[in-house]
Amino acid sequence: MGRARRFQWPLLLLWAAAAGPGAGQEVQTENVTVAEGGVAEITCRLHQYDGSIVVIQNPARQTLFFNGTRALKDERFQLEEFSPRRVRIRLSDARLEDEGGYFCQLYTEDTHHQIATLTVLVAPENPVVEVREQAVEGGEVELSCLVPRSRPIAVLRWYRDRKELKGVSSSKENGKVWNVKSTVRFRVDRKDDGGIVICEAQNQALPSGHSKQTQYVLDVQYSPTARIHASQAVVREGDTLVLTCAVTGNPRPNQIRWNRGNESLPERAEAVGETLTLPGLVSADNGTYTCETSNKHGHARALYVLVVYDPGAVVEAQTSVPYAIVGGILALLVFLIICVLVGMVWCSVRQKGSYLTHEASGLDEQGEAREAFLNGSDGHKRKEEFFI
Repeated sequence: MGRARRFQWPLLLLWAAAAGPGAGQEVQTENVTVAEGGVAEITCRLHQYDGSIVVIQNPARQTLFFNGTRALKDERFQLEEFSPRRVRIRLSDARLEDEGGYFCQLYTEDTHHQIATLTVLVAPENPVVEVREQAVEGGEVELSCLVPRSRPIAVLRWYRDRKELKGVSSSKENGKVWNVKSTVRFRVDRKDDGGIVICEAQNQALPSGHSKQTQYVLDVQYSPTARIHASQAVVREGDTLVLTCAVTGNPRPNQIRWNRGNESLPERAEAVGETLTLPGLVSADNGTYTCETSNKHGHARALYVLVVYDPGAVVEAQTSVPYAIVGGILALLVFLIICVLVGMVWCSVRQKGSYLTHEASGLDEQGEAREAFLNGSDGHKRKEEFFI
């Protein structure tokens, strides 16, 4: 065969020998690495080839090609090129059992050979993620990530909310492949229900920058909550009111009970699951309505106080408001007037007491003047007058 045929399969290695009269002839090979299921190409380079016999053998020393002619009926091996410069074959769908040394022999008077070693890597499959036991809010969850086959050993990593989690890994050899497992533990709350945890596996068998990932959706169980939503904010007599009891919980509660305090529900009320319908409202429907629900983790209850709006009562209350305001203003004015009168009387009494005091002082001075006058008339010639 003058030119080698072209194929579309994985890569492999060859073995060659040089000898004989053409002592300058040489054969060179290179080692090859391929991922399981891929295409390996084995090349045997010839130097100063003179047309001697070239034989290519597999690791079991079975002849694959003899001077370009197929010898082993394994269609996965195809002759890609046979020329004075090189012999090239392709192996498609490479398997672990294909691994080993491939011989490229050049037969002359002295036979020499070279060996190309084929290494088959096993890429990890998508990891299998399992949970040890049901997660409950406030507790811990333990997840395990398993890759049953990889070569070399796969590296497992955990991610949650774009942050890496620290896991504990172990591996076990199984023939030519490795079984790898990683576990991780962390606390969970009800807000973590539905969250995503990722297990990622990588090794050299995968293209650079690629990995195999499995996403696990957290299932966190928690006690229920309840909240009542009304169809309208203000309800009037004759209106129809619909109350909806919005519940959450995991597992989700499937039964809801409606009550009205210590009284029974109005006869017109229709309770169906999460909704309570009250048609033709009257003031007798006023009261505190409750919805209750539960699951195996707890109990929840919500309240709604119903006050039916009576337009007639509101108008009466509005007309009575001005009279109350006027009465309050009059009472305040009377109080202020009384305070002013009391202040005036108090000031008047205080001024009168001060006048009497000055008058008494004047009488004392008059007595002293009279005594001086009398003394002057008896013992003194100088007359003194005092004016009062």
